[in-house]
Amino acid sequence: MHIFTRKRNLKKTVLVLLLLIYGSSFSQKIVQNQRVWFAYIGQFKVSERWGFNLEGQSRFDNELGQNLQNAFRLGGIYFLSSTQTLIGGYALVNTLNVSADKFYKENRIWEQYQLNKKWRQNTTTHRFRLEQRWIEQLADNGTSYQNRFRYLNRNLFHLANLQSEKEEIYAILQDEIFLTVGSNTINSKFMDQNRFLLGLGFNYNNKFRFELGYMNQFVTSSYGNNAMNHTISVTMFHSLDLQKL
Repeated sequence: MHIFTRKRNLKKTVLVLLLLIYGSSFSQKIVQNQRVWFAYIGQFKVSERWGFNLEGQSRFDNELGQNLQNAFRLGGIYFLSSTQTLIGGYALVNTLNVSADKFYKENRIWEQYQLNKKWRQNTTTHRFRLEQRWIEQLADNGTSYQNRFRYLNRNLFHLANLQSEKEEIYAILQDEIFLTVGSNTINSKFMDQNRFLLGLGFNYNNKFRFELGYMNQFVTSSYGNNAMNHTISVTMFHSLDLQKL
């Protein structure tokens, strides 16, 4: 009985903390924006235990007239099992400073643990990521440092097969929260941002996935207004076992 009581108390504590975080974040003025994001994510297996990850992203305003951010990510993958992976790598991110009309650079090291859980014809993914970020400051040509933790919960719900079982239509429900770790000069808020996504996907032979969805991105700020970006998300996933070529 004591164990169940502790679990209930822990859930209540986590819920209260989340409500306090969101409540303090939403107390500021929120600027609404429209965005379009494009992403390619590739995962390539080269042996029983090892592989590598390639990723490229471009983010635009809603009319595709202004490129706001470009991100490139490379990582090495270690397959713990068929459902668990460890990944570590490097990312280069260029982001537009709108007021200065100039891009600033971010160098990022990241480490990740991912667990995929199959249930019936559906899949749930838990992804835990740590990031070490070095961000260029245009004002003084310096660099600021931040540690950040990210947790992604991603759910794929099977809807229908098309011409065969290798062609699947599925629904997507996912959320990712970004939390600041330690003190920093980039964002003093504990919750850095949150991304909630609803969408549809097409899976071909577990090698190619095309996903289209709506993402609500809420971003906090230490220096100005918080932002809520209403985003169209377009993503291509590519998974390939190079041993079988």
